[in-house]
Amino acid sequence: MNARKTVFRALGLAVSGGTLAWLAIAGGFGTELTSAADEGPGYAIEDFAYPNADKILAERGITLKRGDGHILLADCASATDLLEVWSRSNEKICFRVTGNSGYLTLEIPAVFAVKGNSYATRVDMTTGTDEKTYDVNKNAWTPVGESADDQGRDFMLMEIRSAK
Repeated sequence: MNARKTVFRALGLAVSGGTLAWLAIAGGFGTELTSAADEGPGYAIEDFAYPNADKILAERGITLKRGDGHILLADCASATDLLEVWSRSNEKICFRVTGNSGYLTLEIPAVFAVKGNSYATRVDMTTGTDEKTYDVNKNAWTPVGESADDQGRDFMLMEIRSAK
C-alpha cells in the first residue's frame, strides 16, 4: 500500500508541475508571449512594378510600368530571338521573352513597327481615344501604329502580351 501512495504522490507532483509550467508558458502568471512572426520584417507584397523603371525612363525615355517578369528590356545585341519595337522617338528597343507567356504594360510613343520572335505576340496601342490591337508576325516585321493607320497618326505602345 505504501508503494501505491508514493506513486500517487509522484503523479500528483508531476501533474501540478506540468500545470504550473503550462500556465507560465500560456501567460497565466503575467508572462506575455510574442510570436516570431510578429517581430519579423512583415509580408512582401508583389505589385508587379518594373524594377528600375525610373532609371530606364531617365536614361532611355521608355516608361515601363508593370508586368509578370517574363518580358524584359534587353540589349539588342545581347541575344537572338528578341522582340524588336521600332519607334520614331526611341529607334529600336528590344525585349527578351521568357517562360510560357508574359505581359508588360509600358508607354513607348510613335511606334511604327514590331519584329516578332518565336512567341505569339499581341500589342495594344493607342492614339487619342482610339485603341488598336495588332497580332505580331512570328520572326517577321509587322506594321503597327502609324504605318498601319489610314491617317498615319502617331500611336503609343501600351501593352505587350506573348505566349508560346
